[in-house]
Amino acid sequence: MDDIMRPATEWELKSMMTVLAERGIPVEILGAGSKRGIGRPVVAPVALTTGAMRGISLYEPSELVMSARAGTPLSQIEVELASRGQMLPFEPIDLGPALGTDAGLQTIGAIFAANISGSRRISAGAARDYLLGARGVNGRAEIFKSGGRVMKNVTGYDVARGLAGSWGTLAVLSEVTFKVLPLPDDVATLVYPDLTDDLAVELMSLALTQPYEVSGTVHLSPTLASRLRHKGLSKEHRSLTAIRIENFTRSVSYRKQKLREILSAYGAPLELELESSLEFWGEVRRLSFLPPNGTHLWRISTTPSVAASLVSSIRRHMRVEAFYDWSGGLIWLETPASADAGSADIRRAVATHGGHATLIRADETVRRTVEVFHPLAPATDKLTRGIKHAFDPFRLLNPGRMYATM
Repeated sequence: MDDIMRPATEWELKSMMTVLAERGIPVEILGAGSKRGIGRPVVAPVALTTGAMRGISLYEPSELVMSARAGTPLSQIEVELASRGQMLPFEPIDLGPALGTDAGLQTIGAIFAANISGSRRISAGAARDYLLGARGVNGRAEIFKSGGRVMKNVTGYDVARGLAGSWGTLAVLSEVTFKVLPLPDDVATLVYPDLTDDLAVELMSLALTQPYEVSGTVHLSPTLASRLRHKGLSKEHRSLTAIRIENFTRSVSYRKQKLREILSAYGAPLELELESSLEFWGEVRRLSFLPPNGTHLWRISTTPSVAASLVSSIRRHMRVEAFYDWSGGLIWLETPASADAGSADIRRAVATHGGHATLIRADETVRRTVEVFHPLAPATDKLTRGIKHAFDPFRLLNPGRMYATM
């Protein structure tokens, strides 16, 4: 698509949206475009990118609050935060490598629009939990502002957090305000090799119940583990289950030892210290072991207690490779290429065990013919349509990206 609109200010954005609304022209909404391949293909004659709307507009380290224009690169945000010893606590993953694009392209607006969270979500919460406020333009070409610089908003419906996870189908964000937290002083990781999926989920869940502030629990199948570039783990060629501990240095040493004792029944773990841990969790964050190698990629959220059996039931129908995050509450599933991406079998298994499944990676033909996002229950569908009508009554913004009729 050659016709791409590039507003540099909120008023330019409003002006462009006014023209589109008056003429009834649908538009594809983009940040840097790194997640363009997720969802149903958008059929629109023009695209609009917020990539030129850049810059940190407010940063108060003592208040742990930052505001930035939607097109500001995430990398710029994180460099500025790190210079003050702070971070985005929800540890947003980078889907670029899994989608065949470069890492480090995504924008802060897109992070919140897609509600993208990483491994630390199990201890810190999701991206939407840290979104304090937002500015943007809706499908009526109206500028709106929601929320502010306080953590709680009890004045009514929290529009800002409602926009998180809407994938640009409700509004075009122009600025976001969010909470940040201090970086941990030290990081250590316990890595348990050769555990089966069910034992790995059991270990991860047990680790999370302990009072030692575990901030990450993941399990990789042998095939996925063999794709790691980590110099200490890349030659293991066996399943790996990792437990991350973050805190002050002395506290990390104490907590690590206590966890080793509690988890001793699962074997003797490999230990990764600060630099080695950062290298490993950096790979996890980039999903670098799930490249576009002719396979499809699903993201399944479920209850950890049923995660292993859910994957096992899918394995009866196709060969899959599984990466478990959030102690099994999140499963990234690599499946063979097929006409429906294994949708029928996967959704049947999810319906039986409980959860939601989203197709993250597939070619355009497949994404046109299957439900990419999880089908909505009737009551949720009615509510979603009502919200869509309120924000975008003419269905101009990313039409059909999440659901064919919205």
